[in-house]
Amino acid sequence: MKKDESFLGKLGGTLARKKKAKEVSDLQEEGKNAINAPMNPSAVDIHPEDTLLEENEERTMIDPNSKEDPKFKELIKVLIDWINDVLVEERIIVKQLEEDLYDGQVLQKLLEKLADRKLNVAEVTQSEIGQKQKLQTVLEAVHDLLRPHGWTIKWNVDSIHGKNLISILHLLVALAMHFRAPIRLPEHVSVQVVVVRKREGLLQTTHVTEELTTTTDRLDLVCSILSLLT
Repeated sequence: MKKDESFLGKLGGTLARKKKAKEVSDLQEEGKNAINAPMNPSAVDIHPEDTLLEENEERTMIDPNSKEDPKFKELIKVLIDWINDVLVEERIIVKQLEEDLYDGQVLQKLLEKLADRKLNVAEVTQSEIGQKQKLQTVLEAVHDLLRPHGWTIKWNVDSIHGKNLISILHLLVALAMHFRAPIRLPEHVSVQVVVVRKREGLLQTTHVTEELTTTTDRLDLVCSILSLLT
């Protein structure tokens, strides 16, 4: 009898563990479905960390269709080519904006070259704290240049260091226009962004359109105004 009870106890424990594992799996699947459902048939590329948010935390993801938009791809290419042209003497080659700009190193060199000034920051730093400190210094210098001319700041240290491509693009477009870069930005570039938030334990999604560039006429007007102010 004791042997049977022992067996039943072990069986019950095994079933309980399997049930708990299934509940966790179902919860993660529910989170993914909550994000993907509004986007079907084009599902957002989901990473495990995107379904494991803290209360009131949010993540943003670009709609895959927007990533494939020819104008969006062209904007990225134009900006990458521009950065590489500016930094050719530094022997810096940017291939991917998120991976190459997040730590502040390339942004530092780019701003120093464009503004013809030296920033008081460590040349190379591997730690996250050091990288964010460098970014803070670089972005403060950028803001000092842009704010007097009425620019809306759509980026911050956390979004750049977090490899948020939308924030990085907003920053680069602003720099290119402020310094009147000899490039032609594609017109009317916008992307669909999915914002995932956790509220009262549930994942909520909203969809927003981020405008990255407008018409050439408006871009030229802004550059003309900046020329008069500088």
